[in-house]
Amino acid sequence: MPNCTTFLDANACNPDKVALVVPSRGESYTRADLRDRVARAAGGLLALGIERGERVCIYLDSSPEYLITYFALWRIGAVAVPTNRVYKESEVLYAVRDAGAVAVVTDVEGAALVGRIRDRAPALRHVVAVGGEAAGAIPWTELLLAEPCQRAAHCRFDDLCQIQYTSGTTGKPKGAMLTHGNWIAAMDAERDVLRITDADVYLGIYPMGHVGVSWGIATLRAGGTYVVMERFDLDRYLDLAREHRATIVAGMPPVIHSLLQTPPGTEAALSTARAMISGGGPLTPAVWKPFHERFNIPVVNAYGLSETVVVGTGTAIRPEHYATADEFKSVGTPVGFSEVKIVDANDPGRELGPGEDGEIALRGPGVALGYWQMPEETAAAFLPDGWFLTGDVGHLDKDWMLYITDRKKDMIVMSGWKVYPTEVEDVLVQHPGVRDAAVFGCADEHRGEVPVAVVVPAGEDVAADDILAFAREHLAGYKVPRRIILATEIPRVNGWKLLRKRLREEYCSAAGA
Repeated sequence: MPNCTTFLDANACNPDKVALVVPSRGESYTRADLRDRVARAAGGLLALGIERGERVCIYLDSSPEYLITYFALWRIGAVAVPTNRVYKESEVLYAVRDAGAVAVVTDVEGAALVGRIRDRAPALRHVVAVGGEAAGAIPWTELLLAEPCQRAAHCRFDDLCQIQYTSGTTGKPKGAMLTHGNWIAAMDAERDVLRITDADVYLGIYPMGHVGVSWGIATLRAGGTYVVMERFDLDRYLDLAREHRATIVAGMPPVIHSLLQTPPGTEAALSTARAMISGGGPLTPAVWKPFHERFNIPVVNAYGLSETVVVGTGTAIRPEHYATADEFKSVGTPVGFSEVKIVDANDPGRELGPGEDGEIALRGPGVALGYWQMPEETAAAFLPDGWFLTGDVGHLDKDWMLYITDRKKDMIVMSGWKVYPTEVEDVLVQHPGVRDAAVFGCADEHRGEVPVAVVVPAGEDVAADDILAFAREHLAGYKVPRRIILATEIPRVNGWKLLRKRLREEYCSAAGA
């Protein structure tokens, strides 16, 4: 039965091929190196008493250790709980406590934060610190001294291997329960979409706490080379693409938009690229079409969610679609064993025909088991016949290509990151000078959308800058509103139901987003 890390053992038969490159640290890992590190980290986790099915939170910057921890946990049958290193204390506490994490793998600074929440996370037994010694933490180097775990645990397709937190309609993040089978499907689907071979070099920019890391893992699965870029910087991105002769480059609408602003001649840096990935937000024709015409690189515009491990069950447009899909609007057709249909948003049992807008439903091997410890939310989105209701609105054309037109949810998607308005509002109203707050998304050519907040002050001396500073202190940077608008009231139905659509209509152009 499958364990989604056994490809590491198969690839190690060609031990000297470079698998992972980390330019910022001047490091590279051969296939044999990567398998060895994973086996030793897995052995270290077993030595700590981490058991099959137990949850371990990863709170690191994108790094070799992040990826190795993923693989090590999967290898022993434990469950990875990835988080973003920019998370603040309350956000980390939520993930650790909700998942019942027994350990956290972090860095020295992160270990200090985890130390402050430890008494509020009763299941937490161990903290592992990368990069040095920290009070109350086990050094990463010590973890690697244990007897290596040479053989992956025997797992089933439906065995849980990851809890991926994604914002939900309750205002609290929901933990999508991903399995070994989901990940195997994702690796296969993404390899198929990009036609990845062992000759490919993938330049990855997606944070490893995000399911977008799957493109890098799919490259490793295919025997290619994954070049890690921890944080996007346009000049550095172009340098790395040129230096490593990248054949596949990660992108998203803001990246593609930035490339269009570069001077003539920039195209040479991407001359070896045969495909660019885009996803995480709408790619408008005004950006997509001129990029394709100037750089002559097909954009693989993909559609998927955390709950489907990107295109583990999803759709993508590929170069062969360009001849018929020349409007540069579609997210393509189902990938691999995926299915897609459009249903009535108020009656999921009624399927709609071509050209009719409705809620997008996906079905296939990448669909998560449901939401961790949220039976009601699971029942609402994961239907008994296998269909997953995405909350996105779109339609299929006569050729069965999918178009995204709107979102059923109020989720804001900025540069691929999901921002849930209720979560941000709950923080803003904790400011002593805020009486009421509403957060919504405004269109942004560069980032797709940005969060904007309308705030009703509790007094006359409240400044927007003070509220922004408060938000930065309590929220990850991407969740902080890009502008605070002070108002005397916020439109609501019967005094409680927020009219976000009216707020967008009234304030988005004025917000300068």
